[in-house]
Amino acid sequence: MRKNYISQLITAVFILATVFLPSFVFSQTTPKTLPAIRTTQHVKIDGLLTDSAWKNAAMMTGLIEFRPKIGAKEDNGTRTEAWLMYDDRGIYFGGYCHERTKDSIARELAGRDGFGTNDYVGIIFDTYYDKLNGFEYFVTPLNEQWDAKMSPPSTNGNSEDFTWNAVWESGAVIHDDGWSFEMFIPYSAIRFGKKDVQTWGFNITRRRRKTEQQFTWNPIDPNVSGFLTQEGLWAGISHIKPPLRLQFSPYFSTYINHFPYNTAGQKNWTSSVNGGMDVKYGISQAITLDMTLIPDFGQVQSDNQVLNLSPFEVKFNENRSFFTEGTELFGKGNLFYSRRVGGTPLHFNDIANYLDSNEHIVKNPTETKLINATKISGRLQSGLGIGFFNAITSPQYALIEDDAKNQRKIQTSPLTNYNIIVLNQSLKHNSSVSFINTDVLRNGSDYDANVSAALFDLNDKTNTWNVGGKVSNSNLIGYLPGGKTQTGYSHSVYFGKTSGNFNFNLEQDLTNDKYNSNDLGYFTVTNFLDHSLWMQYHWLKQTSWYNNLRINFNNYYSLLYKNFPGQKKNTKFQVYATNVNANAQLKNLWVAGMFFGCVPKGNDFYEPHEQGWSFHSPQRIQLNPWFQTNSAKKYFISLNYFLGIRSLFNSPNHEVSFSHRYRFNDKFSINQDLYYNLTRNDAGFYNKYYENDSIGNPELKAIIFSRRDRKTVENIVTLKYNFNNRSGITFRARHYWSQVRQKQLYDLQPDGNLLPTVHTNVAIEHENYNIFNIDATYTLQFAPGSFINIVWKNQANTFDDDIRYKYVRNFGNTIGSDQNNNLSLKVIYFLDYLNLKKKKKG
Repeated sequence: MRKNYISQLITAVFILATVFLPSFVFSQTTPKTLPAIRTTQHVKIDGLLTDSAWKNAAMMTGLIEFRPKIGAKEDNGTRTEAWLMYDDRGIYFGGYCHERTKDSIARELAGRDGFGTNDYVGIIFDTYYDKLNGFEYFVTPLNEQWDAKMSPPSTNGNSEDFTWNAVWESGAVIHDDGWSFEMFIPYSAIRFGKKDVQTWGFNITRRRRKTEQQFTWNPIDPNVSGFLTQEGLWAGISHIKPPLRLQFSPYFSTYINHFPYNTAGQKNWTSSVNGGMDVKYGISQAITLDMTLIPDFGQVQSDNQVLNLSPFEVKFNENRSFFTEGTELFGKGNLFYSRRVGGTPLHFNDIANYLDSNEHIVKNPTETKLINATKISGRLQSGLGIGFFNAITSPQYALIEDDAKNQRKIQTSPLTNYNIIVLNQSLKHNSSVSFINTDVLRNGSDYDANVSAALFDLNDKTNTWNVGGKVSNSNLIGYLPGGKTQTGYSHSVYFGKTSGNFNFNLEQDLTNDKYNSNDLGYFTVTNFLDHSLWMQYHWLKQTSWYNNLRINFNNYYSLLYKNFPGQKKNTKFQVYATNVNANAQLKNLWVAGMFFGCVPKGNDFYEPHEQGWSFHSPQRIQLNPWFQTNSAKKYFISLNYFLGIRSLFNSPNHEVSFSHRYRFNDKFSINQDLYYNLTRNDAGFYNKYYENDSIGNPELKAIIFSRRDRKTVENIVTLKYNFNNRSGITFRARHYWSQVRQKQLYDLQPDGNLLPTVHTNVAIEHENYNIFNIDATYTLQFAPGSFINIVWKNQANTFDDDIRYKYVRNFGNTIGSDQNNNLSLKVIYFLDYLNLKKKKKG
């Protein structure tokens, strides 16, 4: 029945593709071309455009709107005039953004890469003209900078990497009738090929936030897939060469930490002084080496810790700049989860198995220490992108003590080397093929891991049809008994239509039961065969009540690839899910949407936390309306409500996400994010029940589930005050509370159903978890690329089974518990070899 349904869906896709065929046949427009003009005159970057060199620069005007009104010309009163030129040192871009009044300019001090509610102007360069990879540089009316690398969309859908930072100059000045700007982008801040005469793809863009209008010089059709596929040309760039790219960022940091242990032999106060360096070196014109020596990540934002009831580990955001900046190549194939490097020691959870009856754990580090890390990346003139990553972490040890105060150490993680190699070849029609290999080598008897993947993503010459996929192989060397290797296989293949009003994507994913990429990647489930279908129809032309409207239809069908050993139920079916959702931007710039989904009964092979068992998951009906107001206004609100109703135990799930922000002025704003979840009669894993066999060894007798009520509240308050475009303070406080009230216990049956437990000696234990964090940061950029950061971090948490109290009492108890306070100072100084050389000559 379900197989027939899938085949019917596939047939429907091709029928719809035929019906909508006229909507995706596009004429190929000729891109605009701007001549590359070289200057020999001096330019002062102050945002005023008064230097005579600008009189001879190539001019761009007559920008075309691509949202919300596609194809409209700029109004004369808000027109844009821009100029572009270059010299032996770099690229100059300047212009004037006209406005009818000064008050029409949207501006907010938000910090570097902080976006905020700002008008902006940006220039985008596709230096290899492959229509896949680019560099973006933006400036706001208050002269704050953003920059990013553009690449094909990653697994999370992002095509812009704003964590990438370059050092360049800018200036901006606000006038009564608009604002002017200048940029200087040195060749050290961009990558390009070796040809004597080059043509680059490029475009410029301007956004007016109070009307949400966005314009480009070379017209952009949102119905056509890709931004770089619709770029203009900067032609005749001659005899440019990058300088020697050798840059150092030495740092000095000091920390003071206080936690009230109040225990003999344990210090309440500790301190440390650290030093290290980041190095950036241009190995060749296109290839760059990045290295961090003795890194210090103590000032990164605290993780959003949660009470995890799922069978899978929590995936945390990466806040360490070295692992986020310019890593788009290493994200190919979704094989690199950077938190593995310096993450939880391999045997962190195994220490209890090695303790004698009179021993206890004194110290068990939760993170491994990173010794150094290196990245080599770039793209050759041929379009071949090359990425190499290597990191080394030191051994970690748990400290064990017995009742007589004798201590010993147990290694929880060996000396470990992490390695990634990526090759990505750009092809015609913004297509590409890639190869990636990850390797984890551990010293001693622990197993090693090696994963390889080949990827392809191909588009037709009209940029309408897309086909792609991935084939991956994993090897855990020495993982199996006798030192044998466990080898696994995974693949995905997809086909879709990416341009036009109607789009779709049909995908198959298969992973066998031996595949594992978790040593350097993040991978939750294995042993599956999935099929998914996504379809969308959108209307992007304005009407009397909306600027754009999208309707999506999704189907997902999952089977086990093969039965697990000892599987209690002879079925491979896991889950089928379908939903339809719509979203629209209204004429008042509000955005609203609605989601409706249905998930029939299925089989969950992971919730039992034991291979070979499955839980007969209930039917779920889901409803999710949401909206957000105009984000350019002083007061902004976003509200999202989700209702899920499950058939088992008549279980409702209510989730509310509410966010609002108020901007007092250009410098000061307050933001609150509030999440509330109330789930009643939820069914989930509780514990495993063991009894000793005839020789005294524990034997699994039952998987215990519980019917439970769960309440979760997360409250985040963020305050931001910027003194100017170089310094500011951010204050972020987060309180997370999750309470689980166990109501009744059940035994999981071989057929996947639940019956009241017969094991009356299993105690009911509730859970009540609180964590409170403060991250307060003062940042001063005292020179390009150079910073002083002062950070205060505070943390308090409680975990018990006391569920008597509500939110306010829990918050009070958490604040009143022992708190860890950490105050740190870090100075980072950016040094460019060329500047040092000039000063020495001077």
